[in-house]
Amino acid sequence: MNGFELPLHVETHGPDPAADIEAVVLIHGYGGSAYSWRYWVPHLARRAHVVLVDLKGFGSAPKPDDGQYSPEDQAELVYRMIVQRDLKRVTLMGHSLGGGVALLTALRLLDGENDRLARMVLVAAAAYPQRLPPFVTLARYKRTCLAVFRLLGPTRVIRWVLRSIVFDADSITESQVQAYAEPLYEADARRALIDVALRIVPESIDDIIPRFREIKVPVLLLWGAHDRVVPVSVGERLKAELTDSRLHIFGSCGHLPPEELPQDTWERTEAFMWGLDDESS
Repeated sequence: MNGFELPLHVETHGPDPAADIEAVVLIHGYGGSAYSWRYWVPHLARRAHVVLVDLKGFGSAPKPDDGQYSPEDQAELVYRMIVQRDLKRVTLMGHSLGGGVALLTALRLLDGENDRLARMVLVAAAAYPQRLPPFVTLARYKRTCLAVFRLLGPTRVIRWVLRSIVFDADSITESQVQAYAEPLYEADARRALIDVALRIVPESIDDIIPRFREIKVPVLLLWGAHDRVVPVSVGERLKAELTDSRLHIFGSCGHLPPEELPQDTWERTEAFMWGLDDESS
């Protein structure tokens, strides 16, 4: 796999990889990009080698028209990236769809490189079959989705989506809207958004779910109490199935905890990662 160019966009921050340096791989959610982690990155980069991933089809990543956009496809790419870069003492962090990709990547590492994974932080992670949120359902109807983007434009669509998934709609800023909307002015990005939506539930989900119990590394689960995209019940189920996990639920918070409550969520994450966690939930 060395030298093979992957259809991901990767940015790194902090110290270079070394035996005494941890690696943190951050995986965004549906429609997102590395931008989603902007508040945490400066903190993480003080102590860890930070790897920000734009998944295939999102942000600045390539958007090939090959139909290979399932969570399993994305997890395989993240796994290959970890191996290519020889990352060790890895913390996988994933939000929403990225949380599901992180879980699949963890299982892939267990199958092939089980000494690399150190811990996980899952934020409002997609993990089980559930009712799809309206913006994903819309994207599964290709003609309707493209018509909406054509009539309203990416900025108005993204403003509606962001305001609909956070606790305080008025907290959404225009810079935030523009950062999420900008990639979607490209036709390839809109097509990739649809491709991901059509394949967002893993075909082998019934085989994957029982394997979650194989993940033995420490896992921090972070959720917004008012998450209307991935409900808190998903976090509670993960806590029951992941053998070394703890769940923290933030009040007055929706589906974007690292953006809605950047300081509170970072403090909880920092405590978990570097030995200060009291395991309260």
